[in-house]
Amino acid sequence: MDICIYALVVLTGLISGFINTLAGSGSLLTLPLLIFLGLPANVANGTNRIAIILQSVVAVEGFKRKKVFEWREGLWLTVPATVGSFLGAIMAVNINEQVMNRVIGALMVVMLVILIYKPEKWIKEHAATSTFKPGILSIIIFFAIGFYGGFIQAGVGFFLLAGLVLNAGFDIVKANAIKVLIVLVYTTIALGVFIFNKQVDYTLGFILGAGSMIGAWLATRLAIKQGANFVRWFVIVVVLAFSVKLLFL
Repeated sequence: MDICIYALVVLTGLISGFINTLAGSGSLLTLPLLIFLGLPANVANGTNRIAIILQSVVAVEGFKRKKVFEWREGLWLTVPATVGSFLGAIMAVNINEQVMNRVIGALMVVMLVILIYKPEKWIKEHAATSTFKPGILSIIIFFAIGFYGGFIQAGVGFFLLAGLVLNAGFDIVKANAIKVLIVLVYTTIALGVFIFNKQVDYTLGFILGAGSMIGAWLATRLAIKQGANFVRWFVIVVVLAFSVKLLFL
């Protein structure tokens, strides 16, 4: 494969890792690229998980080292998301990408409305978040998000942020940190399903992952430095761009 193609994969991974760490939907860049390079959609879906895991490792380490979150704050919600992800990955053998793109685009419009009209929900500090324990509704919500993430991944970061902020009550910087922890755990399980079904291209996966790790490293430092309000507006811009792309282009 030409060196220019490798460079494009690394660059796309960098941008995707940055977007995924601060908001979500970076996979809407990486999945089309992998398919453009000749991978079948299901193999591209599986291959993309390698980059997601690598960027999540870097992001979790960066947030944890800065003491943005505690392990116990994320583990409660990781379990239902991981169970959902396992089932979603099993269902991901046959993907109708056109229908799925329209669904993601429509849900992003809903997220955009929430972001614009309830900004205080995203930046309000909650003193007692460390004692949060999920109820039945939270378990159902994060199971469903995990199922979607295991199925196709693209856009799941927005839904995790919505659940962590609007349901669990975290501010958006801490929600971003816990989000990448949840994604790291459930994506590892989902990747195992894709590997078992021989739907992973390891070469492209690790090249993409190299770029995504750099993007995640940059994003964790920018998110911590700039604070919740910057992250909220970054999310708004990204949601708007991707929803227009999926619905109208």
